[in-house]
This record gives sequence, C-alpha cells and structure tokens, in this order.
Amino acid sequence: MLRKTGLIILCWGLTSGELQDGQSGTPAAPARRTLDFGFVPSGVYDTVAYYEPGAIGILFNMMHAFLYVVQPNPFPEDLVISVAKDKFGAIQSEYQKVIYYEIGFVVCAALGLLFTVLLPLVGLLFCLCRCCDNCGGEMHQRQRKNADCLRGLLTTLLLTTTFIITAGVLCAYAANQNLSSQLKSMRRLVKSNLRDLHTFANQTPSQIDYLISQYGTVKHQVLYDLENVGLLLGGRIHEELGKDVQPALHAALSMTGTMRDTKDALENVSLTLETLQEGTVKLQANLSLVRGSLSNILNDPLCKDPRSSEICRNILITLPMLEISANYSSLPDVTEQLDKVNEVLKTDLSQIVEKGFASFNDTPTMVTDQTRNIVEGVKVLLDDIGSNITTFTKLFPVHSTLTNFTKMITHTHSQIEDIYPQIDQMDFYRWICCITLCCMIVLILAFNFLGLLCGILGFDRHASPTTRGCVSNTGGNLLMAGVGFSFLFSWVLMGVITALFLAGGNLEKLVCEPFQTRQLFKVLDTPNLVNPAWRNFIPGYLYNDPEMDFTSYSLYSNCKDNRGIYSALHLDKIFNLSAFFNTSVYSKDVSKKFEGMKVDLRGIILLESEGKQNLISFTETGINEIDFAAYLEEVNKGVTRINLLDFASQLDAQADQLSKGTLQTSLKGHANTIRQIHIQQVIPLEQSMSTLNQSIRLLERTSSDLPLRVRRVLEAADAAQFLISQNATFLINQETEKYKQTIIGYFKQYMDWIRTSLALEVATCKPFSNIVDTAEILGCSFLLDSMNTFWFGLGCSTLFLLPSIILSVKLAKFYRRMDTEDVYDE
Repeated sequence: MLRKTGLIILCWGLTSGELQDGQSGTPAAPARRTLDFGFVPSGVYDTVAYYEPGAIGILFNMMHAFLYVVQPNPFPEDLVISVAKDKFGAIQSEYQKVIYYEIGFVVCAALGLLFTVLLPLVGLLFCLCRCCDNCGGEMHQRQRKNADCLRGLLTTLLLTTTFIITAGVLCAYAANQNLSSQLKSMRRLVKSNLRDLHTFANQTPSQIDYLISQYGTVKHQVLYDLENVGLLLGGRIHEELGKDVQPALHAALSMTGTMRDTKDALENVSLTLETLQEGTVKLQANLSLVRGSLSNILNDPLCKDPRSSEICRNILITLPMLEISANYSSLPDVTEQLDKVNEVLKTDLSQIVEKGFASFNDTPTMVTDQTRNIVEGVKVLLDDIGSNITTFTKLFPVHSTLTNFTKMITHTHSQIEDIYPQIDQMDFYRWICCITLCCMIVLILAFNFLGLLCGILGFDRHASPTTRGCVSNTGGNLLMAGVGFSFLFSWVLMGVITALFLAGGNLEKLVCEPFQTRQLFKVLDTPNLVNPAWRNFIPGYLYNDPEMDFTSYSLYSNCKDNRGIYSALHLDKIFNLSAFFNTSVYSKDVSKKFEGMKVDLRGIILLESEGKQNLISFTETGINEIDFAAYLEEVNKGVTRINLLDFASQLDAQADQLSKGTLQTSLKGHANTIRQIHIQQVIPLEQSMSTLNQSIRLLERTSSDLPLRVRRVLEAADAAQFLISQNATFLINQETEKYKQTIIGYFKQYMDWIRTSLALEVATCKPFSNIVDTAEILGCSFLLDSMNTFWFGLGCSTLFLLPSIILSVKLAKFYRRMDTEDVYDE
C-alpha cells in the first residue's frame, strides 16, 4: 500500500508539470506560423536491458532444445488461467490437461526417481552377487580367440563414454562458474537501474519547467501578431477588397493615358494639317511652272519633225498629270477639340487616382488605429493566462514529491547493498554444493582415466591372466573402484538432477518462455483473474476502476517504447487535464475580447467627384464629331496624281529617243527638276500624311468607345466605393474571425504540444520497463539458464555412468590378475 500511495503521489506531481507547459502599396499578410517549441530536455538512461551470453550460449541452446523435446506443447494459457482463478483447485478437475502438458516432465521425473531408487538396490545386489563369485566376481577368465578384439572394443567404448561424461561435467562446471560470474553483472544492472530512476526523478522537474516556460513562445508570437494587426488583419482586408478596388483604380488611371494620347493625336492632326495645306500650295505652284515650261519647249520647231513629233505629242498628253492629288484645304481643323482636351487635362486625374490608391492602401493603418483597445485587452488576457498557469501548477508539490521518491530510491539502494554480502555467501554455499556434485563425477572420471591408463600401459598380451603385471592389475582395480563410487554417487546425483529438472524446466516453460513471447502478459491481463469483481486488476488497484482499458502489457509496452508515464499509466483518469488544456476555454476568452472589434473603412475615398467630372468632361470634348472619313479619304490619296520619279524617268527615256540638241537637253533638265521637286517637297508631304493618318486613326478608335469606357470606369469606381462603404462588413468580420482563429491557433499548438510531450517525452518510463527486463535477465538468463544447464550437463554425465559401470566391470577382467586360468592340451 505504501508503494501504491507513493506511485500515485509521484504521478500526481508529474501531471502538475504538464499544466504549466502546454512593400508596395499593397501589403501582404503572412500565413499563420507553426510555432517551434524546441526539444524537451531528456535524460539519458544507462541501462541496456539486453543479455548476450557469449560462448556459453551454445550450451544454453542445447539445454533449450532438450526442454523442447521433453515439452513441445505450447504454453497452456487457458489451463494456467483456470488454475489461477480457482486457486489451484482446478487441478483436480483439469488433471488430464495438466498430465498431458506435463507428460514429458512426468516421464523424465519417473525415470529419474526409478534411477534413484533402483540403482542403490542394483548396486547392493551386484555387490552381493560378486561376493558369491558371480557377476564377474570369480577371479577366473576364460580364454577366447577374440579376446584382444573384445578388449579393444570395450576400451574404446569406455573411453568414449568417459569423454562424454567429462563433457557433461565440464558443461555443468561452466554453468556453475557462469552463474557466479554473473553476480558482478547483476550488481552492475541493479546499480544502472537505480541510477536511471535517479535520472528519471532528477530530470522530470526540469522537463516540467521547460513545458511551463514555453508559454513564453506562445505569448511572444501572439504579441507579435497583435502589434502587427495592421499588417496581418488590415493586410488581409486590403488584399480581399483589392480584388475589386484595384482593377477599378487601374482602369481610372489608364484613362489619364488615354487623355494624353488624345491630346498628342489632336496636336499632330492640327500641325500636320497646316503643314500639308501649305506644302500642297507650294507643290502645286512648282508643278504648274514645270508644266508650263515643258509646254513651251514642246512648241519647238524640232517637234515638227516627223521623227520627233510623236514623242513630243506623247509628252504633251502626260503634262496634265503633273498636279497635286489631295486637297487638304477643305478639311476642318480640330482646334476646338484640342482646346477642350487641354481644358480637361488642367485637372490632374492621375494625382486624384493616386490619392485614391493612397487612401485605400492606408487600410492597415486604419485597422491598427481602430483596434488599439482590443489589442490592449488581449495583451492583458495573455498575462492573466500566464498567471493562471503558474498558479495552477503551484497547487501540486512536484519537487517535494520527487525528492521523496529520490530518497526512497536511495534507501532501496542502501538495502540492496546490505544484502549483497548475504547473496555472496549464499552463492558461495551454492557454488560449494555444485562443485561437490561435480567432484563426485570427477572422482569417478579419475578412476576411469587412471584405470584405462594403467590397464593400457601395463597390459602384456603375452602374459597369462594369472601372471599379469602389477600395473595392469592396478588399472583393473581402479576401474572397479570407479564402478563402486558410481553406485554410491549416481543415485544421489540423479535425485538432485531430478529435483532441479522439475523446478528449472517448469519455470523455463511456464515463466521465462511465456515472458519472451508476451503470453505471460495475456495471462496477467485476463479479466477477473486477480479479483473476480475486477475486469483489469491494475486500474482496479490504482484507480478503483477495473473496467478501464488498461492492462499490464499496455503499461509494459508503453514504457518499453519510452513513452511518458502520464500516458503509460493513463493518469488522465485521475488528473483530467482536458478542463485546463481545453482550447475552447481560451477561445471563449479571446472571442469575448474580439466581440467589440469594429473596422470602419468609410473614410476611404477611391475617386473624388472632381475626378469623376473630369472623366465626364473628357467624353464631351467633341472628338467623336471629327469627320474622320474626310480625313482618311484625303490621306489615302497620293500627294500627286502621278509618281514624279516615274514621270521624270519616262521623260528621260523619251528625250533619249530624240536627236541630240537643245530639245533633248532641255527635256533632261526638266526631268531633273521634277526629281528635285519630289525629294524636296513630295517626300516631306508623304511623311506628314503618314503622321496624320496614324493620328486620325487613333482618334477614331478612341472616340468609338470612349463614352462606354468612361461609363464602365465610373461604374467600377462606384461599385468599389459602395463595397468599401456599405458591404465590407461581412468581409471584415470574416477576416477578423480568421485573425482571431490564428491567435487561438497558437494556444492550440501549445496545448497539443504539451499533450504530445506528456505522452512521449516528459517523465519517460523506460526505467520501469527496464526493471522488468532486468528481473527477467537476472531470473531467467543469469540464474535459470545457468542452473538448467548445470543439471543438463550433470544429468548427461550421470546417465552415462550406467554404460560406464557395465563397460568398466567387463574391461576390468582383462586387466586384473586372475587366480585361475584355462589350460588347453596340445
């Protein structure tokens, strides 16, 4: 009961520690962080609960193989449970199952008992029989032709038997020595286990303190989010509203470019129109001069010549083509439209739109200013939660409990150290007894080896049985002495071996093997085994709740996996931390603080009325009233009716057909003049026409959908403004809820981390499973395997004493000096 109470208090103290731990104009809100609580400081346990027997393991395996042959049946789980439940009363009703399971042990034990009982009687009868000169007692040896072969065979068999007996006694001796030598390992294991318990008790407070201290990580992150509420919450609101607001503002901003492009186009039209009008007048005058001059030249008398008249006539026919094609004087100017556009541009629409951008981008600052009181309230709540955790954890005397536990370990260690001398003394007595048993066999082996040595070395095949030498006779006497000691010792040895066999073999089969296969835990966890009213005895004993799903195997497995004692012992049954670690408790507190959060964005003006009026005025500049068809019609005409270069080339070709003279020279001179007119006047006019063409087409495209574009821009701006001023409440509430859940999420991460740490890292109970494994190593691997191997080797030697007796009696006849011998007549 004292240990139970101490365990409960220790676990209670441990659970108390668990309670303490647990850019541009459009800012981007970072996602919720996964908090890094670091690693819980863990103690290093020294105990390695594993045993490797080494070379003697071969003997252990041979012994286990023998036990399997004797008892191949599986572990009788149902039978053991029935016997345990009925307090061994089930043996009477289940005796057939017991006998069936123990049949191998029963048979071997019966043979051992038979050996123990009969061998002394046989020895007595053998002695009496030899005293009557029977049973080989007559000192007379009949001569046989195969005597040498028979003697050699008997010697070989006895020598082989003796070696087998020697191997058996060496096996027993090795097992005996192994058991004594493992006492040092036992002390090391016990000391290591107690040191691990000290580590467990010493490390747990620092682990608990670490869990508590990590609340600072949560608090630091929450404070960071609160101080950056504008970036986090305001940024998210800005990002979501920006999906509608920014396209509207960008569309309005693009209209400023359209206005400037329209102004540039109108200026180009006005300038190029004036240039074209002046240029065509000059060009027309120059072409008229050239045309008149050519007409006068073609009146030359040479053109009367039949050979030249046709050429002159052809030139006269083409002269009317030397005139301008387009007439720009009739095109209306765009001065009125240009003046109106300039008037519109006096209002800087881009500045108005940028002001709208700036106002919208100020959302994070507005959120920061409007939530300042809420943030301060949550900060106060953080301090309150930290104080609650500290106060709650101080309710349990963790350090004092662990100090008492440490004292208990120290006291236990002291008591164990006190019994070591008694253990050493008991082991010495055991060692003496085992050595005595081995010496009985060694004495018989000594007589056998000496008898064989003397007999083999002293035997003279030429000597008759009555004349054998002293050495040979001594060998025979030694063999008979071995026979005598075999009769004296073998029954004692077999009695001890049988007792050890029954005890050690059954313990190996019923305890050690089931523990290794974990079947023993199934027996222990059988419902209603320990107490008929208890389904599971551990929770019934610890928590008075036998229906709880908590078994010895689950406890052992959890500790074997080095899980925390809180989860291994299911301490949540007593110390339910859900009430304290329930995130909903903190959710309610945080939610109450956020209930009064109101974010009003009605102060944001995206597009002022001046900007809207500016856009409307732009549609009223009259650019849609320009006669684009008339402009394009004139622009599509050429500068002149005929290409002047082609005309000059034809004029040169026609002049070349004339005979050389003043006419030819004059025509060629006019051709060059026409080329100069083309270069100096036509080409510049063509460039101006190209500029006019581009500008007119740009104005035509702009005017075609200008009212529609402006209307869409104004509608988008009004819709965005309405969204911010009237319909943003739902979005703000939605993002506020997300922000609140982010804050609560940090607490949830802390609570989840504490639960995980309690289950896996805090006060890991590996030392307790190591104690069970150490007990198994000490009891099964050190003690039981060694003792079982001892009786296995000793039993092998004892069994082979029977053939040794028979062979020694028969072989002694060939070595001892006889009183009489057979005499054969020739």
